[in-house]
Amino acid sequence: MRVAIATDTPGWHGARLREAFAARAVETRFLALGDCALELRTAAPRLRLPGFGDGLPDAVLVRGIGAGTLEEVVFRLDVLHALEAIGIPVLNGARAIERSVDKSLTSFLLATAGLPTPPTLVSGDEQEARAWLRTETAAGHELICKPLFGSQGEGLVRIGADGRLPDRDAVAGVWYLQRFIASAEEGASDWRLFLVGGRVVATMRRSSAGWLTNVARGARCHAGVADREMDALATRAADLLGMDYAGVDLMRDRDGRWWVLEVNSIPAWRGLQGVCGVDIADLLADAVLARAGRPASLEVV
Repeated sequence: MRVAIATDTPGWHGARLREAFAARAVETRFLALGDCALELRTAAPRLRLPGFGDGLPDAVLVRGIGAGTLEEVVFRLDVLHALEAIGIPVLNGARAIERSVDKSLTSFLLATAGLPTPPTLVSGDEQEARAWLRTETAAGHELICKPLFGSQGEGLVRIGADGRLPDRDAVAGVWYLQRFIASAEEGASDWRLFLVGGRVVATMRRSSAGWLTNVARGARCHAGVADREMDALATRAADLLGMDYAGVDLMRDRDGRWWVLEVNSIPAWRGLQGVCGVDIADLLADAVLARAGRPASLEVV
């Protein structure tokens, strides 16, 4: 059995996944989606994946899409769509990634489903963005301006009453403005719930003396346990976006209300692994094998 781990940069996560699959007697190969090709002939269309010769993997675990132009990113997602179209299990699938990699679509889907997500404006009209900024700050709120496509806290700008709206070039022509929610704890604090197969398998609280809680930005990780409300919110969010595995970020505000901040379809888990007491790579490997129709138990080899 062969499993492709889709990523341009395997790193720590790739190594952990390779070890988990090897313990189950499963061969893995890292796959850069941008190096694939679709050879389309009426009689015999082919999907060519480097490292697989004329064959294909039995399943694909997506660990990264890779940055690039719009065309490059769309093509990489096309490869995932093609794999699914010919019956190869892909975790997470292209549609789930598309729903979550674009923050505006994620927020729209969460809000229309009635999940508590911070008030947000997404617009390419600068005057509308400025008007919304004035309205929100006049009501005593601060805003966070986020890039539509981004991770690990990169490009986030906090805007108060005296702040300026980032210019058009800085936001690539689209303003994503979300109300800043102050956490119940001192400083900044939120929760990451990691789900596999529709079930919360690990939880941590992240804290920081600043206002960003990304581990990549120096936030600290603490072991945590999700209560019933947190579990239900995270499970609904991941199910809504059609995810096989997900990292759902929740925050409790000073009034005790929970908010769904983000839903990640390619979540990192190195910080979580250090405090949660379960092996995330093992759980992901079992989920892939289950989807591929093989029992998930370890094999003695």
